[in-house]
Amino acid sequence: MKPSILLAGMLALCGAGQARSAELALDDYLRRAEFNDIQLSPTGEYLAMTLPLEDATAVAILRTSTMELVGNFRPPRNNHADSVDWVSDNRLLIGLAEKWGALDAPRPTGELYAMDANGKRGDLLVGYRARPDEPGLVSGRRVEPVAAFLADPLQGDDRNVLISLWPFANDTSARLERLDVVTGRRVLVSRSPVQRATFTTDNAGVLRFARGAGEDNVNKLYYRQDDGRWTLLNDEDSSYRIERPIGFSADNQLAYLVVQQASGPDVVVSWNPQTNERRTLLQDAAVDPTYIIHQPGTRVPVGVQFVGAAPRSAFFDEQTPTARIQRMLEKAFPGHVVSLLSATRDNARILVKVDSGKNPGDWFLFNTATREAAFLTARNRWFDRDGGASVRPVTLAARDGMPLHGFLTVPHGSDGRGLPMVVKPHGGPIGEFDDGSFERDNQLLAAAGYAVLQVNFRGSGNHGRAHTQAAAKQWGRAMQDDVTDATRWAIAEGIADARRICIYGASYGAYSALMGVAREPALYRCAAGYVGVYDLPLMFKRGDVQDRTSGVNYLRDWLGEPATLAEVSPVNLAARIKVPVLLAAGREDQRAPVQHTERMEAALKQVGVPVEAAYYAREGHGLYGEANRRDYYTRLLAFLARSLGGATAAPASAAAGKAKAP
Repeated sequence: MKPSILLAGMLALCGAGQARSAELALDDYLRRAEFNDIQLSPTGEYLAMTLPLEDATAVAILRTSTMELVGNFRPPRNNHADSVDWVSDNRLLIGLAEKWGALDAPRPTGELYAMDANGKRGDLLVGYRARPDEPGLVSGRRVEPVAAFLADPLQGDDRNVLISLWPFANDTSARLERLDVVTGRRVLVSRSPVQRATFTTDNAGVLRFARGAGEDNVNKLYYRQDDGRWTLLNDEDSSYRIERPIGFSADNQLAYLVVQQASGPDVVVSWNPQTNERRTLLQDAAVDPTYIIHQPGTRVPVGVQFVGAAPRSAFFDEQTPTARIQRMLEKAFPGHVVSLLSATRDNARILVKVDSGKNPGDWFLFNTATREAAFLTARNRWFDRDGGASVRPVTLAARDGMPLHGFLTVPHGSDGRGLPMVVKPHGGPIGEFDDGSFERDNQLLAAAGYAVLQVNFRGSGNHGRAHTQAAAKQWGRAMQDDVTDATRWAIAEGIADARRICIYGASYGAYSALMGVAREPALYRCAAGYVGVYDLPLMFKRGDVQDRTSGVNYLRDWLGEPATLAEVSPVNLAARIKVPVLLAAGREDQRAPVQHTERMEAALKQVGVPVEAAYYAREGHGLYGEANRRDYYTRLLAFLARSLGGATAAPASAAAGKAKAP
């Protein structure tokens, strides 16, 4: 029986203390998480868990009372359960995606698979791999080349959901259809006035919004009137902002939108479709609304979470039961992000997740009547929640005065002064951001003795439109200046030992690492690039971004014209690099094709720069295989140790019996 824990006494799980060593056991950092996310069924009888496997993401259905397995679904290699939704008490709808590497963002295939909680009656209802028994017919349903995504689970209707469909053909609009989750039959509800649309319905399941963009990537938002007519509500081309609907008030009188501002972070506003009145409800001085808080068991937004220097929630009405529960849990878990996830239909039990920079996530079942929480499970439970590295927010100003925010991970027990440091720019880069949450890489590097500095350079998300737009055509220029300024700030603050700093990143972060040592040859002692892009004109010829017209336009908007990019491509700047370099790539990488790494390695060798390169077969944008990951992180720690003096990896044969460093 699972223990019940009173709120007053709830603390993060503790583990045994660790001893620092010159060798670091990698096992706990390589061990795959037991699960990613959990969804509670409407009755509370079942839990749906997504399980990361070596090259896929599966779904397991557990009985909540006993945690025994009752059903499962495993997709093919490189396929992933990207979304899992309970559409009735006993049936799930699973959205599939493909990934070609651990760092690759899941790319939804538009396939929808339905099954019962016991794993039976499984059926691919929509998708390009659906196969008819007769041409164009499967149990009375249409089969066509479309991508489908859940738009509304239609609470109270156990048989039907609303899905958005994107035809594979170009220049065709998206449409909303009603899907029978048992037979797969579909009925048209409406066509969208804009391409690549996502749909938003009100609480009665009536279609109200369509938001999308054509090949020019200009965002448009339409509102659907009661008579079915579409009205343009916002055009990014003229308003210079994006507006995103997040739901409706319980009485459907008000729509809630997240609206970009000319300067500063995004805000949450209410909009009355009858009077056109707008009111600003919630905003933060530094960060965008990061997560939407819904009334448990419903799709009604009641507040938001701001994830910045410290996690903070805000509500439209602080006196609602949801707000009171949130505040109660935040008091019990100071310094954590508290997320109210799914709930039973009667709102008697709420699935709650708490996590932080030191805690990869603990899940509880909260009883709304007794105000007690029962511990359910923990992600990466083998990590020491108390003995891990601390994660601290940092704020500084770029050379042009732009405010920059980020995070500093400091080894456990350190005073945070005069440390060897790894600067770690994030990937993406546009719209992505570091949020101070738990990251294995950071904990590993800190355990090896390094401080880890992450900065949300211009172009990063979570700090408003102006902060993101400032990155347009600034790869290797102002974006790189921000990383340099953050590094010099850490030196000036006494955090970093100026003689022991390296720069390391993945994807765009790898590009930034190599540009960092090319532009600032005296600032860093080494650079490591993992599945990176180093030849920017090549991005217009190879890789999955340039496969579609909108992708080419995206590259031109953010990078610039190919002819202007040679001067900010590390592959052409090898002669400026004066420090050792480590490169790693997957042979099947579609986002950053291996030719980038091969060309970078050849350019460095040609000018005599010490370079070590590792190439991994059957791997894509990031490494899945445990043997490959062990090899890579063993190389990385050895490489950093030669320049910075930190711990190296313990041999694999001895790792299991060796204590890991904190």
